[in-house]
Amino acid sequence: MAIKKKQKKEKIDKSLGGKRISAARQGIDTTKSYDLKTAIKMVKERATAKFDETVDISFNLGIDVKQTDQSVRGVITMPNGVGKKVVVAVFARDKKAEEAKKAGADLVGDADLVEEIKKGNINFDRCIATPDMMALVGSVAKILGPKGLMPNPKLGTVTQDVAKAVKDVKSGQVEYKADKGGIIHAGVGKAAFGEKQLEENIKALVNALNQAKPSGIKGIYLKKVTLSSTMGPGVKLDVSSLVAA
Repeated sequence: MAIKKKQKKEKIDKSLGGKRISAARQGIDTTKSYDLKTAIKMVKERATAKFDETVDISFNLGIDVKQTDQSVRGVITMPNGVGKKVVVAVFARDKKAEEAKKAGADLVGDADLVEEIKKGNINFDRCIATPDMMALVGSVAKILGPKGLMPNPKLGTVTQDVAKAVKDVKSGQVEYKADKGGIIHAGVGKAAFGEKQLEENIKALVNALNQAKPSGIKGIYLKKVTLSSTMGPGVKLDVSSLVAA
């Protein structure tokens, strides 16, 4: 009886979820691209889940990912944060370890932190290290690398100023990187954010991507941009309105 009740509940939940998605898609013309302000409003109105959904943006870039000089990667501190608690791990010793702790790092260590990672205990979202720790961090590079957690000096996560790095990450720093398909995905805030807050964050990210544009790009750089919430449908953005931002 318990199994049948569970199956019935799952069927009802699935049905309700399908109805919610169908309702959310109403009013969206999939053949049309919307200006930024309109798209933000549409996404917020359709974020009706029982939790505060993340607002995500995806960029299809006109880059050749096979060319090493056309990689697009960097970090940006969002003007209004992203509304997410970020768990930060820091590889540091002695004075630098104390600085990291005071700055708000959640996990601080050296060899002990490496052992936890080897055991599969990776309970953090970002990883920072002082330069002298990189030889040690290298022993778990094959674990951290595929997860996008390997400290990188180009991203400011290999530094002597661990306090600043921790504060930057905690204040809403977002890392962006084009995947194998030349697409960048990033969270730009929460559905509960005001429209202006989301607009400012998106404009800041677009500006960062434009500044990171590889010099070898000859065609269209920002080919397609889509905005959505965690559980909501995607809304295509008018790229020209973003370029003007």
